[in-house]
Amino acid sequence: MKASSIPAGCALVVVGLAALGGAQPQGALTIELVDADTGRTLDGLVRLANAQGEAVVPVGLLSRGFGLESGDAAARWWALVGRATVRVPRQRLVVEAFSGLETELGWIDVDLASQPAAVVKLPLRRFYSAADQGQRGANTHLHLKSVSRPDAERYLLEVPRADGLDLVFVSYLERADEDREYVSNALTRDDLRRLSQSGVLFGNGQEHRHNFTPFGQGYGHVMLLNLRQLVRPVSLGPGITKTGTDGVPLRPGIERGKRDGATVVWCHNDLGFEDIPSWVMGRPHAQNIFDGAPDKHGSYDRTFYRYLNAGFRVPFSTGTDWFIYDFSRAYVPVTRLASPRDWLRELEAGRSTITNGPFLEFQVDGQAVGDTVRRNEPGRARVSGRALGRVDFRRLELVRDGQVVASAPSRREAGHFRAEIDLELPLEQPAWLALRVPPASVADAPRSELGGALFAHTSPIYVEMAGRGVFRRDAAGDLLAEMKRDLATLQKTALFGSAHERGHVVDVYRQAVAALERKLKP
Repeated sequence: MKASSIPAGCALVVVGLAALGGAQPQGALTIELVDADTGRTLDGLVRLANAQGEAVVPVGLLSRGFGLESGDAAARWWALVGRATVRVPRQRLVVEAFSGLETELGWIDVDLASQPAAVVKLPLRRFYSAADQGQRGANTHLHLKSVSRPDAERYLLEVPRADGLDLVFVSYLERADEDREYVSNALTRDDLRRLSQSGVLFGNGQEHRHNFTPFGQGYGHVMLLNLRQLVRPVSLGPGITKTGTDGVPLRPGIERGKRDGATVVWCHNDLGFEDIPSWVMGRPHAQNIFDGAPDKHGSYDRTFYRYLNAGFRVPFSTGTDWFIYDFSRAYVPVTRLASPRDWLRELEAGRSTITNGPFLEFQVDGQAVGDTVRRNEPGRARVSGRALGRVDFRRLELVRDGQVVASAPSRREAGHFRAEIDLELPLEQPAWLALRVPPASVADAPRSELGGALFAHTSPIYVEMAGRGVFRRDAAGDLLAEMKRDLATLQKTALFGSAHERGHVVDVYRQAVAALERKLKP
């Protein structure tokens, strides 16, 4: 998904929606979404259509597609926070709505043809409550650009609430010249604390990155979340800064961020040459996928499964990069979310589930996501899991060491879908186990209401046998070979100002190569 470059003030116009005709009588429609069981007012997304099925603009609400390209699927929806009165044509309308990921789609008819105003209280049936399960959802990667400061603040106050997010990390990013349009760079820690009074917690971060070209490959990108101060230089390499050389790797910035107490999240799945050396040497805390370019960097196999099979513990994470184009988020168990550190601590422990729709629950022998099942000898383990979602995710899959070993089809229950797995699984050797819905990379993948291909995946539950964890020599050998190829490529591609600079970068890879070669020795 690409953010639009439309100027501030024009972003609220949604191309293709039925315009409000100048001569057409206007009415006032008050809309409130409520929990069908408790009657409590809910935040959510709404869309309106007339009798001909044409979309109607509810004047006064913020477009969910704000900041995105005009044809984005999110532009069909509008953020509704609390109860609101909007201007609409005086005609018969259908109002559809849902709240976050937790309710079924609801709808109601309203006839404004014979009256100037109407009040709609639309009950929504909740099929899941993440909070009741102790789970809190966060977007770990967000920037805003090319909009005004007031519009940016309105966006942050309304869209995360309408989406049902608990925590959003708004991160600083530098790119020569273009960053003058990056309005989120102007938000201070005090601003984020003020915005947090909305009911959604906001954390700060920084995208520390290197590119050989402005939007191409480089050493990679990492999010440094919950920093006390920026790591400088924020961006590295003339490809993005238009000055200097490629003589500084990401490693020093990562280490400074960690000393500052930051959580390090590798961005964009397998983008960047320094990802494998970083994981081999234990630098990141978590790995993002689907943040910014889900169609380009979207394979579980490219990072998660290879890293896990090579013996690394890798928590799953995700975000959206430019604007909140989809429902992408990571859930972790948090008893009390008082600060971003409360959430990040659980992410670092590997207790995360990523999703843009279905909720997943998973246990192995009573152990939860991120835990370790320890056995002295082979046996059988009780595996239980379930998935629930508003959109049909089709199938729930149990994954062992990257391979699907069991699955269950989804089935409709009222206005949502569920699937369950409950079985005894033979455990004969060390392994990692996880739940997922089918990969979003399949050609006909089901999509969320905002147009994103559905995904959901737990971080692993690890199985140790006689004190040993997973270590597949083929996976480690594959990572080793890729590091050597990457080192050869960057030595040809990178611009170094001296032999010292070259050595500074090359050492990052040579240290990781040596460490993995030691692990591969018989």
